[in-house]
Order: sequence, then structure tokens, then C-alpha cells
Amino acid sequence: MKEIIHVVTNPQGIHARPCALLAQNCINYSSIVTVQCNGRLADGRNVLELLKLAAKKGDTLTLQISGEDEEEAYEALNAVINGEFGGKKEVKLLKIAFFGTKDYDRTFFSELIRDKGEGTYNSEIRYFKSNLGPETANLAQGFDAVCVFVNDNVSQPVVEELRREGVRLILLRCAGFNNVDLAAARDCGITVLRVPAYSPYAVAEHAMAIVQMANRRLHKAYNKVKDNNFALSGLLGLDLHNKVAGIIGTGKIGVCMARICKGYGMTVLGWDAYPDKSIEDEGLLTYVEREELFKKSDLISLHAPLFPNTHHIVNDLSIALMKDQVMLVNTGRGGLLDTEALIRALKRGKFHAVALDVYEEEGGNVYTDRSDQAIDDDTTARLMMFPQVVMTSHQAFFTREALQSIAVVTMENARNFNEGHDYGDTEVKAQSR
Repeated sequence: MKEIIHVVTNPQGIHARPCALLAQNCINYSSIVTVQCNGRLADGRNVLELLKLAAKKGDTLTLQISGEDEEEAYEALNAVINGEFGGKKEVKLLKIAFFGTKDYDRTFFSELIRDKGEGTYNSEIRYFKSNLGPETANLAQGFDAVCVFVNDNVSQPVVEELRREGVRLILLRCAGFNNVDLAAARDCGITVLRVPAYSPYAVAEHAMAIVQMANRRLHKAYNKVKDNNFALSGLLGLDLHNKVAGIIGTGKIGVCMARICKGYGMTVLGWDAYPDKSIEDEGLLTYVEREELFKKSDLISLHAPLFPNTHHIVNDLSIALMKDQVMLVNTGRGGLLDTEALIRALKRGKFHAVALDVYEEEGGNVYTDRSDQAIDDDTTARLMMFPQVVMTSHQAFFTREALQSIAVVTMENARNFNEGHDYGDTEVKAQSR
């Protein structure tokens, strides 16, 4: 076990930003990190627990680090806890209009912005429940930045209205940016910053969870047992062991999914527009052409970003190449999958299991309680008819660790913009025409 003892010298104590950075670093290691102050104990991975320590100037923090990678964790956390949290220069308060607010957003973001002044995030957020779109863009009047999510509309007319309202920064609290007109943002002089990776484990784990739910018909089994029906009819599944998994998109999430599949005893094939030779060299997967992946895979998992060359990467032609009774899961972007082609194939009995966390035309349903309404969206209604289909509402990211990471990286992006620091890989730019 390694131990760090730190006497707080910051006049503001260990405020929100140091807590956020400490928690964010703890998540990167398997070692258990506990932080003690004045008889109170906190999980180093939990920013809310760290804030509750309320460590003031003169208090002593004791960090205990125990695990396989404790040496590496010790070096990283020592640098954080003893690091410089002050800003390079005095800057004005950054005003942010936060669209599509949910209660869980407030839980993390409000804690991170509660401190003002040097070394803090020095931001002020006004929360709006409505999503950003042509009808709501004028709400951003007088704000420096807007903070948006995957279901907000940041099209050209919206971007141009944001510029007229004085907005200089679009903060995406997500990795995807297909809902943003980047060319319009460039032309309007608006910076676009995203969260390139928050918790790839959250998304990959959800992908495997829902495809196994569809495979083993757990959604049907649960409802049958609740009705005192213990018959196994209609619940027949398939072993994943010794099957072939095909991973479309081998970024951080795709690699996590590949490791999960490997743990099930599957052979893993991969396709990516930019293959990562290192993961092939370590024996995690074998890169093949798309057509070969579609032909050989028993389970296909979609993790590619949505670009013109990946739009409808699963379509009538690729489905025709697939094995009968193949399993398909999409936790990437709805546009990766041609929904009409999928429905046609489902009618023919092509798929054993389909698991969708995202799908085309999901926008009106995502994060909305429609339990007292009829589903008038034809795509959603038809997909829900098939017993081998499991659907969730764009929730693959939805873990405490992921929400914490999203909040921290988003506010770091806001601070970097406000103070003129480098953006690293968080800036999204339009491709040259």
C-alpha cells in the first residue's frame, strides 16, 4: 500500500476542481484509493464524496492507494494533489447556457461550478430543460457558451443564431458531433469542444448486456415469471463461447467490447477505417475487410463514428452477407444502421437477436417519458413488435463514472477556452472544403 499525506495550503481548501481532477485520475487505475480528512472517509473515484470532505486550508489529507498498479497510481495522484491549481491569469466569469437539463446533470455540474476565482472553473451555468434548436437558440442571448448533448439540434440556422446572440463556444458533453454543423461553426468563429472519451467501459458493458438480453430472451423471461409462467418456450438462446464476434470500429469502446467478447471465449474480428496494429499484435483481434467480417461473424457490434463512409454501414447488401440467425448490437450512432433494411430482414427471420441503444428517428423518444402516450413514430413502433429485438433509450453511457467524467472534461474544456489553454484532442473542426 502507498500513502500520500498532504497539508492543504490553498486558501479555498480542496475545492471542486482539484476534487474533480483527483477523481478523474483515480478512475484510470484499478487500485483502490481512499481519502481521509478530519475523521471522514471518501472513495477517491467519487467526486461528490471528495467534496463532502470539505477540506479547508490547514487540514491534512491522507490518501491510501492499494492494488496492482499502486506505484503508477501513486505517481499520478501525487502530481495531482500537490499540483498547481491556480490559473495563468485573471479571467472573466464564463457564462454557459446548459440545454436539455436533467436532474443527473445538475448533480455533477452544479458541484463543479460552485467555486469562483483563481484556480476554479470560474463558470456560471443557467440550466434550460428544453433542448437547443431553432425555437430555443435565442435563450442563449448574453451567454458566452452553450452546453449541448446528442439530441440537441446544432444545425446551420441554430449556429448562426448563436453567433448573433454572442455565443463563442459550443461545449458538447458527449463524444459524437454529427448533430453539429461544423462548417457553420467555423464560419461563425465558434469553437466546438467535445468529450472524446468518458467511460468506454460503460458503453461496451451495456452493449454486451443488451445483446445478451436479446439472445437469452431475458426481457421475455422476466415478464413471464412475473405472470407466474415458468415455461421455457420462446426463450431459447445461443452460446457465445467459440463463436465469432465482429467489431465495427476499434476505438476505445470497440476495444473494450473486443476484450469482453474475448472473455466469453469468442474469436474477434475487427474493421476500422484506421486500423490499430498494436491491438492486432497483442492478439486481441484480427483485422479483416468489412465483407469478410459480415460473412463470418455470429455477433456484430457497431462502435464506429458516424461519417459519410460509415452511414448505413449495415444495409440490405451487408445484411445479405451475414449468417442466418446472426446477432447485432448498436450502441454507436443510429445512422450506422439502415433501419428499413433491418426491419425487412427481421420480417424474414434473418436475426436471432438485435439489441439497439440507438436507432434512426429516435430523437423524439430519447430521454422523454412517453408512458401515457401512444407511440406515433412508425420506426419505433415496428421495431418494438419483434420479440428478438431489445431497445434501450440511448443509455449506454449512463453510469456514475461516465457522468462524472463528462462533467469534469466539459468543465476543463470551458476553463481551457476561457483561459486560452490548449484544447488537446477535444476540439472538433470542420474538414476543409
